[in-house]
Amino acid sequence: MDGDSFAHRAYHALPKSIRRGDGGPAGLLVGIGNVLLRLWEEESPRTLVVAWDTLTVPTYRHLALESYQGGREFEPDLLEQLELAPQLCEAMGFPAAKGDGYEADDFLAAAVGHEEARGGRALVASGDRDTFQLASERTTILQPQRGGGAFARIGPADVRARYGVEPEQVPDFIALRGDPSDKIPGARGVGPKTAADLLQRYGSLESALAEGRFEHEAETLRLFRKIATMDAAAPLPSLEDRAPTWARGAELASDWGLARLAERLRALEASSSS
Repeated sequence: MDGDSFAHRAYHALPKSIRRGDGGPAGLLVGIGNVLLRLWEEESPRTLVVAWDTLTVPTYRHLALESYQGGREFEPDLLEQLELAPQLCEAMGFPAAKGDGYEADDFLAAAVGHEEARGGRALVASGDRDTFQLASERTTILQPQRGGGAFARIGPADVRARYGVEPEQVPDFIALRGDPSDKIPGARGVGPKTAADLLQRYGSLESALAEGRFEHEAETLRLFRKIATMDAAAPLPSLEDRAPTWARGAELASDWGLARLAERLRALEASSSS
């Protein structure tokens, strides 16, 4: 689960009137707790790892491209809750993946690689379409929909239908098309259709460059592709099978004054013990 993706969605969707017992903001925390419960109840995974960005330390992406994610400003209430949210995940029994120099996406890629290598299947819950590069016959992307309905389930065929490229071509596609949300400019004069057409013709950005395309932008486009590629070598916590610790989660939620979330967690603990 992409913790940051769902945290930002919850922060902007839920009322700011939701507060902790000490008066601090709590909507994001309640939202993360609810998503974790939903994923566990609907998908019955053997374990669930929650991936997080580290906002206080730049990654190699920020160092390599000055404009990367430039202009983003986060409200203090959001930052406060982002620091607390991994504690809630851990209390509920779900390991948090977070580390200096890595983004949440990198941990998602590492977890997918780990699960596929052991012959398992992975579900990646995220609102970030960069994760489409992880779609495979063994990995499905769960994309949240507006209004809180069922997750859209994105596999390789869906990536092809949406973008006209294969999942493994998504970083090349982003490099060519650009990504306004991350401030990746892309190739001059290239939009999504042209990017897809180029990749269908050449197979990869590197092959297009070898044929003399974008001669004066070659190194810049290689950098954009590297930035858009998730780092599957990110260090992971243990991904052994886990049983949720609903009682611990309920205790923390109660300590924070989140009575309704605590009540839901106690009910799950009671049903799992009966």
